Amino acid sequence: MVNDVLKMNSSWEELKSTSLPIVLYGTGNGADKVIDEFERLGIKLSGVTASDGFVRMRSFRGFEVKPFGFFEKEYGDFIVIIGFGTNRDEVIDNIKSIRKRHRVLVPCVPVYGGEIFNREFMEKHEKEFEAVYSMLADEKSKEVFEDFLKFELTGELDYLFNSETDKSEAFNNILSLGDNESYLDLGAYRGDTVDEFLKYTNSHYASITALEPNKKSFEKLKAHTLHLKNCNALNLGIYSSHCSLSFDNDCGRGSAAVLSESGQAVTGVDLLSAELNTAFSYIKADVEGCEYEMLIGAENTLKNCKPKLNIAAYHRSGDIFRLPLLIKKTNPEYKMYIRHHRYIPCWDLNYYCI
Repeated sequence: MVNDVLKMNSSWEELKSTSLPIVLYGTGNGADKVIDEFERLGIKLSGVTASDGFVRMRSFRGFEVKPFGFFEKEYGDFIVIIGFGTNRDEVIDNIKSIRKRHRVLVPCVPVYGGEIFNREFMEKHEKEFEAVYSMLADEKSKEVFEDFLKFELTGELDYLFNSETDKSEAFNNILSLGDNESYLDLGAYRGDTVDEFLKYTNSHYASITALEPNKKSFEKLKAHTLHLKNCNALNLGIYSSHCSLSFDNDCGRGSAAVLSESGQAVTGVDLLSAELNTAFSYIKADVEGCEYEMLIGAENTLKNCKPKLNIAAYHRSGDIFRLPLLIKKTNPEYKMYIRHHRYIPCWDLNYYCI
C-alpha cells in the first residue's frame, strides 16, 4: 500500500519544480512552518494573502499581506498554498471556490514537533504504516488511512473530502456508548466534548471526569458543567505520571507542552483512576501532542479495564502509527478504527478503539 502512495509526487516536490508563482493563504503558526520548509528547500514564495477580515495593512515574514484579488490581477495563474486550519463551512466553501480557478495545495506541517510528513518520512516509517494498516478493523478505516497518507504526501484536498465522515457515524457504529459509562475527558476545553458525550448517551451515565489545564478554559468548563451530577472538573493536564508541564495558554500551533518545575500540574490516567477509585469505561483524549505519554500512563487501565478510546492522532507526524501500535501492544484485544471528520488540513483525525 505504501509503495503505491510513494509513486505520487509530493506537494513539496511539485512546488520546488513549478514555474508558477506561489501564494500562501494564511498567517498563523502553520504558515510560519510552511515558510520555514520553503526556505530549507529553496522554494520561492511570491506573496501572502489572508481572508478579507485578516488582511489589515500588515506584513508577515517580510511579505505585505494583500487581498486575494490583488494576486489574481497581478499574476492571473498561480498556485495557492493553504497554511491554516479550519472546519468552518463557509471557509471550506471558499477554498473549494478558489480551487475552481487555481491550483490549491496543502503542504502538510505538524501541529507539534519538527518532523515533516514528506517522502523521506514515509520511506523511513514504511514498516510501521503497513503494520497499522493491517490491523485496522474495517474497510472504511483502511480507506481513511490510505487517503490520509495520500493527502499528507501530495497535499491534494480530494483525499480529505473523499474520506471524511460525520462524528455520529463513529459514535453510533463504533463506540456505541451505553447508559452507565464512566467518562474521562482529557482536554475538555470549555465543555464541548462533555456536551458531545451527553448527546450520545442521552445524558445517562455513571460519572464524568473532565480535565483541562488552561486556567481560563477551566473556569468556563467548571461553570458549564456545574449543573451536572457526578461530574468532576479538574484543572489538570494529562501525561505519563505526576509532574509539571508548561503549556502555551494562547493555544497556538507549534508550542507543545514541556516539562517545567513551575508549570501546570499533570497526572497519569492510572494514577487518577486510583485516586478517584473509578474504572473509566470511555476515554477521549485530545491533549495537544501528549497523547503518546497519556497512553503510557494508562497502561494498567487499558490492560485491565479496556475502556473505549477516542484518541486524536494528528498533532505529531508520528502519531498516526505510534499511537495505535502502542495501544495494540498494551492490549492486543483492541479493535482499531480510524476516522477523519470535516477539517482542513487533516486535523480532526481520531482513532476509535473498542
